[in-house]
Amino acid sequence: MPLYKSIPFCDNTKILVWKVTESLSELMNSVRLQPTTLIRVDTMKSEMHRRAFLSVRMLLQEAGYSDFDIYYDEFGKPHLKDGTDISITHSFTFSAIILSNRKIGIDIELRREMVARLDYKFIDHEFNYLNKEDREDYISRLTVIWGVKEAIFKIRNEVGISFKDHIEVQAFEMKDQKATTTLHFGNLSTHFKVYFEEFENFILVYVLEY
Repeated sequence: MPLYKSIPFCDNTKILVWKVTESLSELMNSVRLQPTTLIRVDTMKSEMHRRAFLSVRMLLQEAGYSDFDIYYDEFGKPHLKDGTDISITHSFTFSAIILSNRKIGIDIELRREMVARLDYKFIDHEFNYLNKEDREDYISRLTVIWGVKEAIFKIRNEVGISFKDHIEVQAFEMKDQKATTTLHFGNLSTHFKVYFEEFENFILVYVLEY
């Protein structure tokens, strides 16, 4: 399908979302890939993973780039050759990218009950403002918190960062669609602005360092 949505944001920052409805062959015929990328696609065991990966290449084309403009460092972090900061995410039938001249990260997650079974692994301080009795709200907020921590890790991508011990998401309300968070790691505390939105039972989170 065409681009699912483009999210208006601040100057020099662009967010694009794709809903994956195309077949694998349709996607393969719609993008140009580097030889190393073709090898990477061939080694993916899941067709869903291949389609999601290729949908990110569709998003790059929407943004005026191609697979030939992107490379990955030794930690797997993507970079654009022109120096624009990029972050990538995909989950099931959705993928998204964020492009900026600032440090940014993005994550998309399907809202599902499973996240509650893992809460003790990635939250600590946040238990102080979460209400497990309101199950719908609890699952939604947990999904946001997980997405925030994933997005921040994509920005910093440093060995030793713990979602539970080092990334603290301050109290927020779902209706506000924004929050703040702090990464305490090493001798520094780094602050981030958080924005999120829901569509089709997915939650999209994007963060900017400030």
